[in-house]
Amino acid sequence: MSKTYPIISVTGSSGAGTTTVKTTFEQIFRREGITASMIEGDAFHRYDRAEMRAQMQAHKDAGNDTFSHFSYDANALDKLEEVFRSFGETGTGKTRTYVHDDAEAEKFGTPPGHFTKWRDLEPGADLLFYEGLHGAVVNDKVNLSALADLKIGVVPVINLEWIQKIHRDRSSRGYSTEAVTDTILRRMHAYVHCICPQFTETDVNFQRVPVVDTSNPFVARWIPTPDESLVVIRFKNPRGIDFPYLTSMIQNSWMTRANSIVIPGSKLDLAMQLIFTPMVIRLVQESRRARGDRK
Repeated sequence: MSKTYPIISVTGSSGAGTTTVKTTFEQIFRREGITASMIEGDAFHRYDRAEMRAQMQAHKDAGNDTFSHFSYDANALDKLEEVFRSFGETGTGKTRTYVHDDAEAEKFGTPPGHFTKWRDLEPGADLLFYEGLHGAVVNDKVNLSALADLKIGVVPVINLEWIQKIHRDRSSRGYSTEAVTDTILRRMHAYVHCICPQFTETDVNFQRVPVVDTSNPFVARWIPTPDESLVVIRFKNPRGIDFPYLTSMIQNSWMTRANSIVIPGSKLDLAMQLIFTPMVIRLVQESRRARGDRK
């Protein structure tokens, strides 16, 4: 970890809501006058859209039907580790953008399903903010967890994860329920072995739990709303966390363990603001002090 150039990583499975977390952090950065370099996990996929389809077919032909974007081998985690290390030491690094659709294609001048060229991060950032699938990976090749100063996990319970995946892919991509189910099954091995272990490494986890019946996610007609959900917040190290303050500020919240608090789903943004604003301020103050920056 680097106090000089701190790194915040937000790790979540597909549809977990990491984009919402990113928006909350952007509000914190703007309010506190903090400059952040932003990188996305999609930028570190190893293959573009056509190449990924070819790789999936090649793996399937070889008898491996579990290869997906969740898999370690489908991502350039060595390059992500390089960016984490470079930024932590010097405040610099490189990233790129994976172009998802026509709107992004027009913005970046790159066809959908392809990557932009690698580019340098803007100089002068107070911290690096990562949002994606693999921000806290520890395996025999990389240790991203050791390079991040604040690690956050965002994940719904599994049935809610599937409901969100099914509804998103059917509405925005035109997939059938059967096609999405095949994708879920293909990803399950990597979800268990590549995604879940990261939530042991994270400093704070947010797990959304629906309070309506989701027992058969494959026939659910709609996604449970925030008002139909609770969020379990778990702190890896509860020392220094003012739980009485949090439960007093977040209506209808309560503690369930010495390191866990439960909040109404609609209070997620407020909870993140209350929890992370002092953490971010402390990280930035320490980094500026280490750099001799009086800004």
